[in-house]
Amino acid sequence: MIYRLMLFDLDGTLLCSDKTIHKETLEALQKCREKGILIGVSTSRGEQNTLSFLDELQPDLLIVSGGALVKFKGEYVYRAEFSGEETCRMIQTARNVCGPDCQITIDTVSTHYWNYRTDPKNNDKSWGESVYTDFQDFQESSLKMCVEIFEDHKAAQLQEQLGECDCVRFSDGYWYKFTKREATKERAVLAACSVCGIRPEQVMAFGDDYADMGMLKICGMGIAMGNAIDEVKREADFVIGTNDEDGIAKYLAEVL
Repeated sequence: MIYRLMLFDLDGTLLCSDKTIHKETLEALQKCREKGILIGVSTSRGEQNTLSFLDELQPDLLIVSGGALVKFKGEYVYRAEFSGEETCRMIQTARNVCGPDCQITIDTVSTHYWNYRTDPKNNDKSWGESVYTDFQDFQESSLKMCVEIFEDHKAAQLQEQLGECDCVRFSDGYWYKFTKREATKERAVLAACSVCGIRPEQVMAFGDDYADMGMLKICGMGIAMGNAIDEVKREADFVIGTNDEDGIAKYLAEVL
C-alpha cells in the first residue's frame, strides 16, 4: 500500500513530554513530504492552541476539537457545531449532574473558554491563550465541551443525559470530551479523505489515547506509540517507540 497521508495525534504522540517536536521527527516528516505524502494533525486541542506547536511543521491538514473541525490547505472543509442554545443547555446539564462548581471548558472556532479555579497556565504553559468565564448565560456556538468529573457514576449519568453527544475520557486525568455524535476523529478522517481525493486505506495514523482508537481502526495503518494506553495498543496494527524516544522518526526511517 502506498500511503498518501500521515496523520498524528498531538499530545503523547507527535509532541514530546516537553511539548516540542523532535528535530529528527521534523526531518523525517519533511522526507515524507518530498515523496508527495500529505502531513496532518488530529487532536482534541482547539485550532489556535494546536497551531502554536506547529510553526515548523505547517501541516497540510488539521483535525481539531476532537474531530469537530477539519481544515485542509487553509480552508475549513468540515464543521460539527452546537448552537448557542444547545451549548447553554449542555453547560447547565453538566452543572446539574456534577455540581454548580464543576470545571468546564468550551471550544468555539476562535476561542478556548474555561472557568478554572486555578489558572492551569501556572503549571503548564502549553495551554496557550484562553478566556475565563463563569459560563452564566453563555450562548456561543461551540465545537466541544470538556467537563472534569471525578465520580464514574456521575460521568455515566451525564453521558446518558447528553445522549446526542460523542463522549470520550482522557486517560491522563478526569476530563471527559463532549462533541456532536458525528464529531469524532474517525468521522473527520472520512471527511478529510473525501476532500483530499484519497481512501482511508491510504492513511497512516499515529495515536496514544482513547480518542484515537477509532481513527487507528479506520485507517490503512494504525500505529500506537510505546507510551499509549493498553487499549490503544491492542487496537493498533503496530506499536513503535515512545514519544520521548523518537518513536515516530525511527519508524519512518525504516518504512521510508
